Amino acid sequence: MAEDAKPLLIKRYASRRLYNTETSDYVTLEDIAAFIREGREVQIVDLKSGDDLTRQYLLQIIAEHESRGENVLPVDVLTDLVRSYTTSAQSVVPQFLAASFEMLREGQSQMMEKMSSFPNPMASMPGFEALQRQQQAFLESMMTGWKPGSSGPEMETESAPAKDDKAELEKIKKQLAELQTKLSKL
Repeated sequence: MAEDAKPLLIKRYASRRLYNTETSDYVTLEDIAAFIREGREVQIVDLKSGDDLTRQYLLQIIAEHESRGENVLPVDVLTDLVRSYTTSAQSVVPQFLAASFEMLREGQSQMMEKMSSFPNPMASMPGFEALQRQQQAFLESMMTGWKPGSSGPEMETESAPAKDDKAELEKIKKQLAELQTKLSKL
């Protein structure tokens, strides 16, 4: 756990190749982006001079994603960033951006906590439990029953659905027919 707390050290050789000191292999910018998405902090240093190149490479990762059409930063934000480098506001911008991203992270985690505490609104729908069981059974069969080269998962044959499931299915069919009738009248 303590090892995850310190940044992953990446060394840049004179040939511009990036070397992961933990795994003793060469990495690409995409590998570094994956480390960051996984929550790792990285530090990229020049082997010869010892200069910290982390900022330069992080900006390069962002630029490559933006050039591939993965636009996260709107043009007006990029324009404002360029302006901040040429004005006296540059001292405020880094703190503002850091505080904004921290608020975003906190807001996301709070939202996820709140959403997990609420019951599923779909759960009150008639037949939801039966549908959920069917989905679970389907997913389990897909995960365990599929074999390469077969046309699909090998399903265990079941004699007949339980009486409760049949009644629930009939109820759902009836409600669907009623909805279709209402829709056709509109």
